Amino acid sequence: MKWIPVCFFLFLLGITSCKERLKETAISNGVSDTLANTRRHAITDLQYELSFDIPENKAAPIAAREKVAFRYSGTAVTPLLLDFKADTGQLKKMLVNGKEVPIRYSNEHLVIHEDLLRKGHNTIVIDFIAGNQALNRRDDFLYTLFVPDRARTAFPCFDQPDLKAVFNLTLVIPQHWAAIANGRLRDSVIRNGRKTLRFAPSDRISTYLFSFVAGTFNVAREQWRNDTIEFLYRETDAEKTSNSLQAIFDEYKKVIRFYEEWTGIPYPFQKHGLVAIPDFQFGGMEHPGAILLQASTLFLTRDATEGQLNSRSQLLAHEAAHMWFGDLVTMSWFSDVWMKEVFANFMADKATTIPGREQGFSLKFLTDHLPPAYAIDRTTGANPIRQPLENLEKAGTLYGGIIYHKSPVMMRQLEELMGATAFREGIQQYLKNYAFKNASWPDLIRILDAYTPADLNAWNAVWVNEPGRPVFDYRASYDAAGNQITGFTVSQQPESGHSRVWPQRFDISFYYKGLVRTITVGDSLAAQDVPRATERKRPLFIQFNASGMGYGVWPVDTAMLPHLFTIENYVSRASAYITLYENMLNGRYNTPAQLLQLFADGLRKETVELNMRLLTGYISAIYWNFMLPQQRRQWTGRLENSIWSALQQQKNPNNKKILFGCYQSVFETEPALAQLYAIWYSQEPPANVVLKEEDYTSLAFALALRTPKTDSILQQQLRRIKDPDRVKRFRIIMPALSLDAAVRDAFFSGLQKRENRSNESATGTALGYLHHPLRQPSAEKYLDKTLELLPEIQRTGDIFFPGNWIQSSFGSYQSASAYAIVTRFLQTHAQLDPNLKAKILQGTDNLRRARMIAR
Repeated sequence: MKWIPVCFFLFLLGITSCKERLKETAISNGVSDTLANTRRHAITDLQYELSFDIPENKAAPIAAREKVAFRYSGTAVTPLLLDFKADTGQLKKMLVNGKEVPIRYSNEHLVIHEDLLRKGHNTIVIDFIAGNQALNRRDDFLYTLFVPDRARTAFPCFDQPDLKAVFNLTLVIPQHWAAIANGRLRDSVIRNGRKTLRFAPSDRISTYLFSFVAGTFNVAREQWRNDTIEFLYRETDAEKTSNSLQAIFDEYKKVIRFYEEWTGIPYPFQKHGLVAIPDFQFGGMEHPGAILLQASTLFLTRDATEGQLNSRSQLLAHEAAHMWFGDLVTMSWFSDVWMKEVFANFMADKATTIPGREQGFSLKFLTDHLPPAYAIDRTTGANPIRQPLENLEKAGTLYGGIIYHKSPVMMRQLEELMGATAFREGIQQYLKNYAFKNASWPDLIRILDAYTPADLNAWNAVWVNEPGRPVFDYRASYDAAGNQITGFTVSQQPESGHSRVWPQRFDISFYYKGLVRTITVGDSLAAQDVPRATERKRPLFIQFNASGMGYGVWPVDTAMLPHLFTIENYVSRASAYITLYENMLNGRYNTPAQLLQLFADGLRKETVELNMRLLTGYISAIYWNFMLPQQRRQWTGRLENSIWSALQQQKNPNNKKILFGCYQSVFETEPALAQLYAIWYSQEPPANVVLKEEDYTSLAFALALRTPKTDSILQQQLRRIKDPDRVKRFRIIMPALSLDAAVRDAFFSGLQKRENRSNESATGTALGYLHHPLRQPSAEKYLDKTLELLPEIQRTGDIFFPGNWIQSSFGSYQSASAYAIVTRFLQTHAQLDPNLKAKILQGTDNLRRARMIAR
């Protein structure tokens, strides 16, 4: 880093020697790995006492005080730095070991001179105004969200995961508000319309796991094990609450019991607490004692689809798994953030498996993880599972489909390699060794090494430290009569990058009339013969990865296509759908039009709900992302008829609803518009299709894109919505759908101000409508600014927002001019942070492929 002139620091209060000033010039923004390592060795027995006085008006400042207590080794030769990323004017007063000292601030840090500290016990007391960036203040509630390094935006702290601390919290809130935190509520006092809540000391946790929520919430409680599970929520739909509250408690208790049994460790924290957040920007966040969860995923109606029920179960199981994986044992540094996420997803898959329905588990695992993992790993911006990180201010850019979806596939392969019993014993030992401590991936590998003869380091080098996926091919030879296989060779090569081989288990299935024979391959090589295949007669067709266990781009025996929807095993059908789509994107076997026709023809034949969701998702993606506008005009009527005909023939109400959603996604003809408008206006859906308020809202948005009645439709739908949080969401999205270009321009211009994009969930949805293919000719002018804003989005937004910002904007573009905008931006911004460049390449991969396929 460049040295900054000494005069820059004249603003610091107090007398500072030249030598001290020179030290401070080396202080960088954020939390560097060097700073974190220095503090980790200097600080122990860390505790925070925090008090926040929260006014009802979300624009009013929050007065706060904290006391930081710790033991100091006394060995550091540089000033001690407390992290605080907010306006320095918010710092009011500071005492170090009882002595008031000048507030000295440099590059997002409070600077505590070593002469003020003593070896052993120290205290720092600070009066300040809390920073707002991570407090997520809404009109009548707020919730903290400090992952990965956002605690420092609210209060001064040592904001690194390996300095775990005990938090003592006091909140002063409006009398009619409720609140929850990591610790149990100790006492509550009401005075002059204000309520003071004191919480018991938390368990030892990292700063990113410290949390509190306060506001106008309903509170439900469930007695369990001589304790209470507390649940705060704002949902107002009586059907949803009556249908969901007990189901949420039951599912939570079920997965807690599962993890206790699997890990051999009782629930490790002092209390159970859940909060349903409207328009939550994450699916959930694993604060112990105050788990935050997306309200729309939790609260379901009686006719919820299997996919919705699975999503709720998966969400609760994922966040509960973090109590052991991430909260009890926490990564040492955020380069290993994927460790907590891989275990949360991997263990959630186990916890939600229904005994006797292992095939259902396999289908859910396959459809949940492979498509989103491939969506990143196929791109030129693909990242490895484990990524380097020099500064925590960049930690948010590490999140994405690879750590959430490729890593569970990797972990399942590791379990297969080691054996389930050895794998479980190794994980249990890891949890016991590092309980309430921090660990790295190499720490885990060292433990697992003792439980297997396999070379885990070699395995790890490809799966964890390298991006990308293999592309497989095969060659079969037959006897002169063409009836007997005489030779069978399988080969693999990386889709991109240097030569390497993915060690993994996968299967090859040979289909005969009324019979399937499967061979498992367990020692992957760049090229290998499969002798057991020569024992087979010539099959009707061959399918690779029919079980969905393997990872890569698999070859297609085109003889399978006429038999695709007669494959009896529904996991194998899903695997075939994924393989066909991935190969289409690589220009192999099928064009977009051919695959669209094949999948559309199958809508009448597929009966499994998760497969139907997969098929219809692919149909919509192919139609909008890979068919040129002139091709779509030729296809629209045919495709509408195929979907509507399948809807009439399907017997399962959930399948009917999925098909209705697909029809709503792709329709463009006037008859379809009239039909859907009549359904929306009268609120009378087709027979055996159940539509609720959210469904009619989605339909209103779809109609608004295609009719001059946009404003009247949106205004009428707004009047129909009763829940105040859903009204606010609707109002955020409305301008993006306006027929008036000036309104849309003003909406996009407003997103340049952070406060106008604070509801990141609604903002991402609105951007999707702003850049819908039917609006793209007028929306392309926003793309340059969209890219220019990305570094600001990363600095001020939460962890998933940079990827969402790009994907929502560029995800369905096809034009040469849009591709030129991306290319030009990357060429003229050579110094762009590599992780942000990767987000652009990931989010614009469909645009790149659309251009290639079009040629």
